Amino acid sequence: MAMTFRRGLRDGIPICLGYLSVSFTFGMMATNGGLPVWLSVLISMTNLTSAGQFAGTAIIIATGSLIELAVTTFIINIRYMLMSLSLSQKIDPQISLGARFAMAFGITDEIFAVSMQQTGRVNTRYFTGLVLTPYGGWALGTFLGAGAAGLLPEAIRGALGIAIYGMFLAIIIPPARKSKAILFTIAFAGKPYFS
Repeated sequence: MAMTFRRGLRDGIPICLGYLSVSFTFGMMATNGGLPVWLSVLISMTNLTSAGQFAGTAIIIATGSLIELAVTTFIINIRYMLMSLSLSQKIDPQISLGARFAMAFGITDEIFAVSMQQTGRVNTRYFTGLVLTPYGGWALGTFLGAGAAGLLPEAIRGALGIAIYGMFLAIIIPPARKSKAILFTIAFAGKPYFS
């Protein structure tokens, strides 16, 4: 199947749907902490990492130091450098350096996983489509969550906090059903946590 922009948009829809709920939670947390709606959305549009956003925004709300903010977000997000190195072996070698930098901005755990599952080389058209749909969903979810922060009961706001785990499960279960090696890796990686 051709690596087209349209196919990337389509492959990004499940990620987008997962991001809506997680970013909704982020938007609520940010505005409940005193940040304005516009700033919550700006953070989501310039920092594509849910764990980094949650941790960084919590430090901002708690008036932590800039060093604390920088070190925390660096440690949380260092995995994206490793993902970028791995993905660089999968992308079309003809892609320019500028396009590679733009692609690096869009790497998230889920986009990396979907890109690596593709057969053949990943080109800029496909990757742009794959990033665009989730990016829009992340910004929209943040906006909706920030706007609804004071409207939802506490029980529902607390339940949305587990949305990120559901998103990870949606990424790892389909390939695990097709490959015993992937299933073994998931089971082995999760063993210390479930013992």
